[in-house]
Amino acid sequence: MFANKETFYDLLDAQAEAAHKAAKEFYTLVLDFAHVAERSHAIKQIEHDADDLTHRLANKVDATFVTPLDKEDLRSLSGALDDVTDLIEAAASRIALYRLAAPRPDLAPLVANLVEITRGVRESVGVLRNIRNRQEVQSIFINVHRIENESDAAFRKALSDLFNEPGADALNVIKWKEVYDRIEIAVDKCEDVANVVESVVVKYA
Repeated sequence: MFANKETFYDLLDAQAEAAHKAAKEFYTLVLDFAHVAERSHAIKQIEHDADDLTHRLANKVDATFVTPLDKEDLRSLSGALDDVTDLIEAAASRIALYRLAAPRPDLAPLVANLVEITRGVRESVGVLRNIRNRQEVQSIFINVHRIENESDAAFRKALSDLFNEPGADALNVIKWKEVYDRIEIAVDKCEDVANVVESVVVKYA
């Protein structure tokens, strides 16, 4: 059977929105450590809803003979978007799990970058509904790559400050490194999404 094109695009848009929503909720958590458990739970619910979107899209890909984009591209995009939300949830849940009492000064800038890049990802995924000339949407991809580069530099500085802090507690260092690592991987995964979208634009424009 033929696909309802809007169904696939709606699901991808919803996945991108879930990732951005999770990032914004994470940023709220960073600014409100007094309610980490509640914020972490909210992010867990977003992640649960995002998993449902991923399963629904996968089922539609499998059940549809003709899809609006290559099935491999749809699966890659959906999987990467789901990974972003999963990684955000993993970072937030570790803050709650490890009972980290207060945010480090470099946490908010890292999560702010995550909010910004998920916004860029949402915008890039939205391009797929009406693929235009590659040059017309190039600024979206350039912006995502710029944010990734800035986040990478901020991540390296955060690690340096963490490991070289005088009198640092080794166990606390390990806990924070796990949080930072998942934020960085989430940002990298956002760039992966943009790369897939860009390749699709090149293919179909």
